[in-house]
Amino acid sequence: MGEAAGGELDRAATRTWVEKALAPGERIESVERLRGGWTSQTRRLDVSGPQGGRSLVLRSFVKPFFVRHAPGLLTREADVLRQLAGTDVPAARLVAVDARAEHCDHPSLLMTLLPGQVRVDDAGAEQRIGLLARQLTDIHRVRVTEATRPRDYEAWTAPDRVRVPGSTGQARLWQRAVDVIRREPPTYTPRFLHRDFHPGNVLFTGVGADLRISGVVDWVETSWGPADLDVAHCSTALALLHGVPAGMSFAEEYTGAGGRLAASGADHLYWRLLDALAYAPDAEKVAVPWRELGRTDLTPEVLTARLEGYVECLLDRFA
Repeated sequence: MGEAAGGELDRAATRTWVEKALAPGERIESVERLRGGWTSQTRRLDVSGPQGGRSLVLRSFVKPFFVRHAPGLLTREADVLRQLAGTDVPAARLVAVDARAEHCDHPSLLMTLLPGQVRVDDAGAEQRIGLLARQLTDIHRVRVTEATRPRDYEAWTAPDRVRVPGSTGQARLWQRAVDVIRREPPTYTPRFLHRDFHPGNVLFTGVGADLRISGVVDWVETSWGPADLDVAHCSTALALLHGVPAGMSFAEEYTGAGGRLAASGADHLYWRLLDALAYAPDAEKVAVPWRELGRTDLTPEVLTARLEGYVECLLDRFA
C-alpha cells in the first residue's frame, strides 16, 4: 500500500479498523495527506474493489487538546453527517467513526471524499463570497427535531479573556470593542449553525460561470444559535484572508441571499465582535493552514493590522 510521509495507516490498529469498514473485496491502494487543516490530521484513501475505485477521507485527532475532546467532537460530526444526508447541503457521507480510539491509534472518523478544492487566493474572491453567502443560508434552513437539534452554541471568548495586540497604537479602540461584549447575549431566533463556516472549510469546483461549491467540511462544532454568529465567523475570516472590505461585505451578501440577521445594529455588532475578538491578538492560528495553501503573504503583521482595521470598521458602522 502506497503512503505519504507520516502516514498513520502504517499502524496496524488504524489500518485494520479502516479495512473492516470497507465493502467486501475493497482494498486500500494509496494514502495521501491532505493539506489545509489545523485541528486534525486528514488523509485521502484511494480504494479499489469489485465495483470500481472510490476515495475516502480519514480524519484523526492527534493533538492532545483535541484528543481529549474527541468523543464529543467526532460523535457530533458523525451525527451531523447522518442528518445532512437527507438534505441538499453538500456534505460527506459517514462511513465509520471511532471517537474514543477504541479501535484506532487516534480518535478517527472515516467519510467519503468530496470533489473540489479549498480556494483562498484573492483572485475570484468576490464571486466566491457570493456563493458562500448563499450556501450559508441553505445551512441555516436545515430543519431539526428535538432529537436531532445540535447543542447550544458556545462563545469562543469573553471580555476578560481578550488579549489586545501588544503593538497596537489604539488601546482605546480595543477597549471599546471589549466593552461591547460586556452584556448579556441578545435574544435571537435559533438556527442550525455550522459554527466554523469559512473559506477553509468550503470546497469549490469550476471557474467563471461554472464556479460552484462542491462541499462543506468540518462539522465538529455544529451548534444551535443565532445566524449572526455564523455570519460573524465567516466575515472575520474573510477580513483576515482578503482584507477588511471583504469581511464587511459578507453580511450584506447573506441578507441579499435571503438570510435574516438581528434587526438591531447593536445586537449584530455584539455577535460580530464576539467572534472577531476571539482572534486577538494576532490571528496567527487561522493563517497556518492558509499559508500551507500558498498564502505566504499572510504574515503576523498583516493579520494583526487587518484584525484591528476590521474591529475599527465594525465599531464605525454599527456602534
